[in-house]
Amino acid sequence: MCLGIPGEVIELLTDRPDLAKVDVGGVKRAINIALVAEEGIGPGDWVLIHVGFALSKIDEAEAKAAMDFLESIGKAYDDEIAALRDSRII
Repeated sequence: MCLGIPGEVIELLTDRPDLAKVDVGGVKRAINIALVAEEGIGPGDWVLIHVGFALSKIDEAEAKAAMDFLESIGKAYDDEIAALRDSRII
């Protein structure tokens, strides 16, 4: 199963304006923010991520509720975090 998971934007990558570094449960990765760029993404914002792409901007309360739910389902969440940890955007 693939899940959309919330991540907090911690840095915009100046050399790649379509990418941002996010923190998802302690895992930090670059993701593509092109789909939500018009919403004005910056450090401190939360986004819903799926397969390396930010799909939507969400608020912190939504992010916390989603993380609480994802953590409660166990293995699927663990698998998604493992896939994120192993991924790289080149």
